[in-house]
Amino acid sequence: MKPIRSVALQPAGLRQALERVESIKARFRTPRASFAATLMQTARAPEPALHGAIAATAQQYGIDPAVLTALAHAESGFRPEALSADGAMGLTQLMPATAKRLGVLDPFDLQANLDGGARYLKEQLDRFSGDLTLALAAYNAGPGAVLRFGGMPPYGETQRFVSRVLELTRRYAGKTQ
Repeated sequence: MKPIRSVALQPAGLRQALERVESIKARFRTPRASFAATLMQTARAPEPALHGAIAATAQQYGIDPAVLTALAHAESGFRPEALSADGAMGLTQLMPATAKRLGVLDPFDLQANLDGGARYLKEQLDRFSGDLTLALAAYNAGPGAVLRFGGMPPYGETQRFVSRVLELTRRYAGKTQ
């Protein structure tokens, strides 16, 4: 994997975030499968402040708070400092290019990442006519994969992710209002 390098044209905040990514990656180099297994075992319940931030952000974007809570749980175990082996960052595990496109300057800033993840999920919900399953598949594998396969991509990781988020959504339903 090539290291993420800062470029002179990047805003200072993004450059600092990328430097932070490199330092975190150096500490947590684990294969993606291992990362996901560890995450599922160590996920913690959202603290009240995080719960409130998730609920407020979900409301701002017209997303069910249970879905956004489930997404944060599945993606990072509610850890704003999470970093995957693939380079996905923060609470909602935004990829660097997605974070940049969404204007998220510091993907490890809880509120900025939560806002970016909610906006990205809302984009996918709008793109796929409110179909949560397809929106989650697009969130994980990219909208191009969902369009290319005419539905759920045949990727085990994506199928497990969608199943996990839907299961967690049912668990959080009624508890996130």
